[in-house]
Amino acid sequence: MVKFTAHRGKPELVAPARATPNERKHLSDIDNQHSLRFYATAVEFFQLCTFDGYKPHDPAKAIRSALAEALVHYYPVAGRLRELPQGKLVVDCTAEGVVFVEAYADVRLEELGNPLLPPYPCVEEFLCDPGDTKVVVGKPLLFLQVTRLKCGGFVIGLHMCHNISDGFGMAHFIKAVGDIARGEALPIISPLWNREMLTMCYPPQITHTHLEYEPLRDGDPANDIMQYTLPDAMVGQYFLFGSTEISAMRRHVPVHLRQSYTTFELIAAAVWKCRTVALGYSLDQHVRLMFTLNSRGKWKRNPPIPQGYYGCCLVFPVAETIVADLCGNPLGYALDLVRKAKLKVTDEYVKSTVDFLASRKSPSLVVDRTYIVSDITSVGDDMIDFGWGKRMGGGIPMAGDIMSKLISYFTKCKNADGEDCVVVPMYLPSIAMDRFTAEISVWSMKHGTKFIVSAL
Repeated sequence: MVKFTAHRGKPELVAPARATPNERKHLSDIDNQHSLRFYATAVEFFQLCTFDGYKPHDPAKAIRSALAEALVHYYPVAGRLRELPQGKLVVDCTAEGVVFVEAYADVRLEELGNPLLPPYPCVEEFLCDPGDTKVVVGKPLLFLQVTRLKCGGFVIGLHMCHNISDGFGMAHFIKAVGDIARGEALPIISPLWNREMLTMCYPPQITHTHLEYEPLRDGDPANDIMQYTLPDAMVGQYFLFGSTEISAMRRHVPVHLRQSYTTFELIAAAVWKCRTVALGYSLDQHVRLMFTLNSRGKWKRNPPIPQGYYGCCLVFPVAETIVADLCGNPLGYALDLVRKAKLKVTDEYVKSTVDFLASRKSPSLVVDRTYIVSDITSVGDDMIDFGWGKRMGGGIPMAGDIMSKLISYFTKCKNADGEDCVVVPMYLPSIAMDRFTAEISVWSMKHGTKFIVSAL
């Protein structure tokens, strides 16, 4: 794997290009969660090309200019979070700006991989330093680095406060920068704050059980290998699931049900099962699968959340069982648990979540013996369009905040044969990784090196 060092310029603050309202913005009760008080990390790779006869001499400077213009429309992103006495976060829209870093790396895009697959070589070189990623109050809400490559291509690496946006919101913002860099006068999708849509109604109506915030009946971090293993003893690997692997897993499901489960449900259930085996939990212990679901969409809310909303819309349904049942039953058992957890998420469930969070003063997610999955295959980062910058790949690397490593972010890419695949990162104690690899290889009938992209 290629090795290189990025030569970074001095970090600078980029403020909105014009005057913006100086006001205070309240976050929603979903935004305000303590579990979201970290900086989410992403990297996006681009090939420089000509657009309408134009190719910028320096893409970093072109993006810096577009960023300042985009912040006029997304002006809360240029502000700072403040914590009120009761623990609620608000945004002071001060127009202080976001951190921007120009960098250069003496490497070509093709040297990073062809096809471009995670783990991306030296990915930390494409990211500037946000400081303590668990401290979000009083800091810039976005840290963005643009790294020019030897071939003329460029890489955008960013850390963005998760209380301000989820993955969809982050993609909206970067697409807005791309729109303006491409020559549009305004972002194609107008940003909307509207955080009151996901704020508690009075009186609160908690109509569902929210296991994601409730301790396991036998939960204890001291008994969870994922909680007590030191980072130096953890390893990360990426696994590719193409049509061959997915078809192999479907063969473990009764014939009349094979096509009824989604790709996400199939992969999540199989990986949860294999991960649980690999971690060696006792047969009588409870384990959970927690996954993110996006509250956007007509079927989930009435009225629906508008397209330009860039706040956090995620809820975290949970499937729970004991190890003996998860590992001792056919795959269909885990699939049924995943499906039932998904179907719980209705408009009423989302409203119940909002009221629960507000009335309990924003409790943290419980992660003991819990596998957390986030499907970002449809988040929209593949639609980022600079015109003169063709996106070649990207996603959430195992870098930055520890949550970027502990959560399995399902992303999409193309393998060496040009086939669409789902990439699943896995972060485990080194003693468990070999067993996980063996287990998942059996379920997917894949024993070659193409299945495991690489270890970190």
